[in-house]
Amino acid sequence: MEGTMGEIRLFGGNFAPRNWAYCEGQLMSIAANTALFSLLGTTYGGDGRTTFGIPDLRSRVAVGVGQADSGTIYDLGEKGGIENETLTVSQMPSHTHDIAIHLTAQAGLPSYNDEANSSEPSGAGYALPNNDLEIYNVTANNVMGTVTGTYNATVQMGNAGASYPHSNEQPSLGMNFIICTAGIFPSRN
Repeated sequence: MEGTMGEIRLFGGNFAPRNWAYCEGQLMSIAANTALFSLLGTTYGGDGRTTFGIPDLRSRVAVGVGQADSGTIYDLGEKGGIENETLTVSQMPSHTHDIAIHLTAQAGLPSYNDEANSSEPSGAGYALPNNDLEIYNVTANNVMGTVTGTYNATVQMGNAGASYPHSNEQPSLGMNFIICTAGIFPSRN
């Protein structure tokens, strides 16, 4: 399989063809690969005296070098991105939570345990001395009613979530990136 030295291809086989090597970040001997070293230098690792590195594209996506529309600058050989991220509160979009509060209240007026017109009521309650003024009647008109009102309170919600990192991995398919180690030497324009 002929190629241009330093060229990287995707290969669907389970081996690296002759004159090609897997892009796994391995170090190569400069003495045995001087032409390839002249193209890659130490951009991908190595000491530059006896070894140089091959790009490591395992679990990576290649991206073009230069400045993106977002302003991010990608340099040759620079690794970027992260596989897992734990979001902080400041990274979450502004949002609200609905809270429903249901309150039940009861109100009462102590009364006697007898009919409202009893001359000798029992139990605790309000009473006047025994005289000709009757303050109760049997039907207890206008005692029942509705009470309405507003109660203002501060409600504080607890934190939600477990702060576990989430995966940033895009859908992918495992294949081999291979680099041409011996082939046509590229000429500069």
